[in-house]
Amino acid sequence: MKPPPEQASSPESPGPAGREYLRAQAGAGGILSYRDFTAAALYAPGWGYYARAGARRVGRDRRADFYTAASLGGGIFGQLLRVAAAALLAPENPADYTLIELGAEPGVGVFGDEAAPFARVETRRLGDPLGFPACAVIFANELLDAQPFHRFVFRRGAWRELGVQVDGPELEELELPEFSPAARAAAAILPADASEEQHLDWSLDAEALARALASALERGLLIFADYGYDWRELTQERPAGTARAYRGHAASRDLLAHPGEQDLTCHVCWDRIERALREGGCGETQVERQEAFFARHAGLAIASLLARDAERFSPARQTLLELLHPAHLGGIFQILWARRP
Repeated sequence: MKPPPEQASSPESPGPAGREYLRAQAGAGGILSYRDFTAAALYAPGWGYYARAGARRVGRDRRADFYTAASLGGGIFGQLLRVAAAALLAPENPADYTLIELGAEPGVGVFGDEAAPFARVETRRLGDPLGFPACAVIFANELLDAQPFHRFVFRRGAWRELGVQVDGPELEELELPEFSPAARAAAAILPADASEEQHLDWSLDAEALARALASALERGLLIFADYGYDWRELTQERPAGTARAYRGHAASRDLLAHPGEQDLTCHVCWDRIERALREGGCGETQVERQEAFFARHAGLAIASLLARDAERFSPARQTLLELLHPAHLGGIFQILWARRP
């Protein structure tokens, strides 16, 4: 779970390996788009946040930076997901399907070794080939929000793309002289009636990933658990943008501090992700609040867990409360599911 942001801190330069990598990516101009900067800060070999071997990122202890539903004890989250996925497949037999978790942190997988009622369970890391069994259910927990993203700001009557100067004494945010190639076509749909200094953080990479997964899936389900808004909310109700950095269970709006040592993220745009999934070949798609998703598709499993510990407030009941209560993960997170016929 990722908390609200703190005050911004002062930018710090990356270590020598990180600085050389950023300079090489930027070329002679020394400037990267925010998309390319976040891609490097998150995934550059050896020093990017998600590429550092042995680094502890997810968990509830002080050595981690944030926790997710997978960090809660007892395997309750995975149990409810298996039940809900089987319900969504009906009347097909889940025993004909492989359950795949995509992008799991080492040792923090949602399903563990428990596959039932599916044929088997697999874990895939980011960067693994996207080939899947003919019948599969693919689940990703907070994967979409971990993709690189662009930053836009509305100034002087027009949208501008923001970038990062990487070859000075400190990293510095600045306006790009023109839209980067990846953002140019997407910028055509930016709203014309924005307010001065309105920001928009938008992950085109998350949409591309969703489209690729839908195309790679032959038959089955895609299920994403994450936090986000629709396009209207992102462009009309979040004028400061949604990009945040997370480190040591504290949040900051300073995306340039501690490069490679803090998570960088922005909220998912759900209707754009749904569109990408349909472009990739999915039919039915739906976004539900996490509490509603589990109540609708795993209600009997929830009732069984509650009845089992009816006489006491057990760890299982505590986990259910955190997963389902609207003041906790149940209201903060949403689940998008899509069917590939």
